Amino acid sequence: MTKPGKATITDIARRVNMTTVTVSRALNQPEKVKKETLAQILKVARELNYVPNAFARNLKSRESRLFGLITASLDNPFYGETIKAITREAKKRDYSLLLFDTDGSPELEARAVDTLLSYQVAGIILSVISDDDDYHPAYLPKLEMADIPVVQIDRKLAGAPFAGVYLDNQESGYQGARALLAQGHRRFLVVGGPQRSNITLSRIEGIRRALDENREPTTLEVLHGDYTQAPAREAVNAYLKSGKRPDAIFGLNILITLGSLEAMRQHGLSRSDIELFSIDQVPYAGVFGDPIPCISHNTYELGLSAVNMLLDKIENPLHRSADMTVKGKLLR
Repeated sequence: MTKPGKATITDIARRVNMTTVTVSRALNQPEKVKKETLAQILKVARELNYVPNAFARNLKSRESRLFGLITASLDNPFYGETIKAITREAKKRDYSLLLFDTDGSPELEARAVDTLLSYQVAGIILSVISDDDDYHPAYLPKLEMADIPVVQIDRKLAGAPFAGVYLDNQESGYQGARALLAQGHRRFLVVGGPQRSNITLSRIEGIRRALDENREPTTLEVLHGDYTQAPAREAVNAYLKSGKRPDAIFGLNILITLGSLEAMRQHGLSRSDIELFSIDQVPYAGVFGDPIPCISHNTYELGLSAVNMLLDKIENPLHRSADMTVKGKLLR
């Protein structure tokens, strides 16, 4: 019996008792085939779980010059420079890129993986929707069996055997908290992503380490949401409504920081009332005369390192990759 996802035009032709030419025409030029014949061929194709090779018609060799990038959110400015680096390097090395925005959906992420495998891409750069240790997507075994290079970026998928490029999250939290302590702040509100996200946990661990080293008493409260703007705004708004006033709000990514700033303004508060600090630089804040201090990561370097790691592996299958880390820099 034909394995799911491995059926060929020949398998379909044998089942419907037609020539491969007829089957190929039905799949590629359905308007040239009788309706009854087309219906029969498509029915069998579905039964066999036939997945077309979208490039077989155009490529004379089996070498693919195409790879995929799957990312959890194109709304996040963090990914702008990362994607720019990936696309530029791909062009330089004569590769093309298929980009998928999964919008935080596990279903869309799984569909993106299936689509890229059906296109027989040369490799995949993967930024998963969750770095929670309990996130084990069903597509992972399929991705491993595909035997193509995969590079993870930013978020690490627990249990996945693929190398990746990540940020130094604990150190970023540590250096950010030290900068705030040096300014005299002692009461901290941290606004982070999901409670079980390893990125959030690592950044908070770094913040706690800095506070523990401080000789004077400090307080730390943490609000959890996701890595988008609206939940951060709502959480900080509720916090401020309760009458609490920290010395500083530490947003664990750009969108969280922007949501926190929105909430502060809704309460008539400015940065002279509550300091604001961000992991990664809030775009254009300086243009409006109010740059937000941050730990900035070179996201162009992040993308460049990831695409070079992938393309090196594509071009030399024996190449062994190791995880890489991008360190942050304090910007006041």
